Amino acid sequence: MGLLDELKQRILIADGAMGTLLYSHGVDRCFEELNLSNPDEIIHIHEAYIAAGADVIQTNTYGANYVKLARYGLQDEVPAINRAAVRLAKQAANGGAYVLGTIGGLRTLNKSVVTLEEVKRTFREQLFVLLAEGVDGVLLETYYDLEELETVLAIARKETDLPIIAHVSLHEVGVLQDGTPLADALSRLEALGADVVGLNCRLGPHYMIQSLEEVPLPNRAFLSAYPNASLPDYRDGRLVYETNAEYFEEAAKAFRDQGVRLIGGCCGTTPKHIEAMAKALADRTPVTEKTVKRRTASVSVQADRPAPTPLPELARTRRSVIVELDPPKQLGIDKFLAGAKALHDAGIDALTLADNSLATPRISNAAVATIVKERLGVRPLVHITCRDRNLIGLQSHLMGLHTLGITDVLAITGDPSKIGDFPGATSVYDVSSFDLIRLISQFNEGLSYSGKPLGQKTNFSIGAAFNPNVRHLDKAVERMEKKIQCGAHYFLTQPVYSEEKIVQIYETTKHLATPIYIGIMPLVSARNAEFLHHEVPGITLSDEIRARMAACGSDPVEAAREGIAIAKSLIDAAFDLFNGIYLITPFLRYDMTVELVRYIHEKEAAAKERKVVHG
Repeated sequence: MGLLDELKQRILIADGAMGTLLYSHGVDRCFEELNLSNPDEIIHIHEAYIAAGADVIQTNTYGANYVKLARYGLQDEVPAINRAAVRLAKQAANGGAYVLGTIGGLRTLNKSVVTLEEVKRTFREQLFVLLAEGVDGVLLETYYDLEELETVLAIARKETDLPIIAHVSLHEVGVLQDGTPLADALSRLEALGADVVGLNCRLGPHYMIQSLEEVPLPNRAFLSAYPNASLPDYRDGRLVYETNAEYFEEAAKAFRDQGVRLIGGCCGTTPKHIEAMAKALADRTPVTEKTVKRRTASVSVQADRPAPTPLPELARTRRSVIVELDPPKQLGIDKFLAGAKALHDAGIDALTLADNSLATPRISNAAVATIVKERLGVRPLVHITCRDRNLIGLQSHLMGLHTLGITDVLAITGDPSKIGDFPGATSVYDVSSFDLIRLISQFNEGLSYSGKPLGQKTNFSIGAAFNPNVRHLDKAVERMEKKIQCGAHYFLTQPVYSEEKIVQIYETTKHLATPIYIGIMPLVSARNAEFLHHEVPGITLSDEIRARMAACGSDPVEAAREGIAIAKSLIDAAFDLFNGIYLITPFLRYDMTVELVRYIHEKEAAAKERKVVHG
């Protein structure tokens, strides 16, 4: 009788954790490598779980793939480690338990770190070794990213007729991190050919049972659950799981009531936990009917807060000018506010505020944005980098901006900390700019990163960065298109210093409906020009412009005049091609950007007058 035949008739008990059990034994290195260097330890753990009552055990291969083994310099040992793992599990089982070949998920917070192509490549390598060694089934576990799990499940189903168990992992009760309800996700996995669908990791029994209360019994597949022992505690530099094994006796009965037929354990569980569940389910009788709870989350739209016309809509319908004025590096904002007021009076549509540009500490742009909005009536566009905040901080920051009524944001990666004033500071980068755009888009649907309802939908207008100062502009445009797919509403470019480049940008992006604000930053000196060209990432100056600035010598007035002249010629080049102009203020020299704003409005007025005359 095979695994699926048994599941049709009775509940099966699976094993518990391998990694955290080894960790509790003092092992603090690559757990999968122990298949080669300490096989007796692995066999002993398998045997302990079988003795505790496990009908199903899994190979010690959760992280035995190219990507994760490469962290230890073991990427060439993928076949050997996986082969050894199956042989050890089969030796321990000795025909008395089913052996599942385990493959863990790769994507966590930052999906962009591992591409789907890389996922497919490393998955196939591990899968083929496990199948060749004769496992009784395949266990796909700890997949937070549904797209990744659906991708590898399709591959596995094509390659084998063996039973496939597919497990998602949740941050929040009943919902995946992309907002997909658990019931819908498991239904999709069943449709792709999974024989057993369920949950493992992250949640303890309490919240995992709550999640399963919303899941109906599958049409063909069976349900499974591998809960963590508890939430981990951090003590004396180590993670500790405290849950009493007897607690799992009652939990096992509750899992059975939810229709689960394969019950095991994940992080923090031990043979004692498995023994407790086996004891509780001694008769192994499954349920064949269940009542499904329906939970509805209330998400509202802030109707009492009038939202300004989105910036991309302005750029679609008329000339739109936004200006960047960096928050000060030192305390005191009088000069900054004077500049903001002058720019507002000159007629800008929004004031963009960088987020510690060039990795240099500045007054919080959220604080400055609130002040200019409330005191001056200036519309702030707040930059958000991936560098300075982890995923928790990013979400808190977005919630704060929404609460303050700030709806315009620019999602960017952020310059690495090593180029700034504190090169030893940590660059977080939990997410990429693509992921940050997706996160903000998800907020606009009323969902946090984990899929938890926020109670309200945000109304962020999402800007994204576009760097055209690259050798292969077509590749940069491909990145733009990917950002549009992620949810970007419009783009701001890095400063452009070539009229030919502006035309080239137009030609390579004219197929896109997404508005682009062309970045223009006036130069203030030859030294400034050389610094930008040679030392600032993403900015390139032509030889002609550098020569024009060099000809000004050390005369600051002449240099500023020439910088303004160059900027005006660039505005002229962009004027008939792009509605959006993005002016970057150098060194708080707002007088220069005020002059450029007025120049743009004068050109616009003259163009309208000519249109009326020639009617």
